[in-house]
Amino acid sequence: MKFSKTLVFSTVLAAGATLAFGASEVSADETYTVKPNDSLSKISMKFAGDNSLVNKIAEDNDIENSNMIFVGTQLTIATDGSSSNEAPKQESTPVQQEAPKQQAAPKQTSSSSQSSGESSSAKAWIANKESSNSYSATNGRYIGKYQLDSSYLNGDHSPANQERVADQYVNSRYGGWDAAKTFWQANGWY
Repeated sequence: MKFSKTLVFSTVLAAGATLAFGASEVSADETYTVKPNDSLSKISMKFAGDNSLVNKIAEDNDIENSNMIFVGTQLTIATDGSSSNEAPKQESTPVQQEAPKQQAAPKQTSSSSQSSGESSSAKAWIANKESSNSYSATNGRYIGKYQLDSSYLNGDHSPANQERVADQYVNSRYGGWDAAKTFWQANGWY
């Protein structure tokens, strides 16, 4: 009799432990708001410690171009429950990616605060290397003074849009023109 009670108690205890541990393994979605100088690579590093989540984040949030995200965009990130504490857990909210034209004013404000003489010279240096400063230069799908992917420009190849999109791209990916120039020098592209 004592043996059967012990067996039943052990079984109940094991089942409870399995439920408790099983419940902690459930996947959770976290909402992350894109900050200045973020990239999907940096966000993946925060959540996974490597770049393994870049494609998953882009896919889950309907991001067509994983090299172009915008400050203020809310991303839903599927995690295994063991993410870092840098992004607070919240209930999932619908992701609404803002169009580049809506982000132009805030990005211009932040980039104008960075437009020192060095940043301006780095920007001019890149434009010279990419297109000899020609807004009409093309190389396959790359367009204009900064040789931006045509999908970034959304059909508007005007000089004003090229400048705006180039600033957004560089600030989002590298944090500024000086860092973009350093990357270009090391890799032959930016």
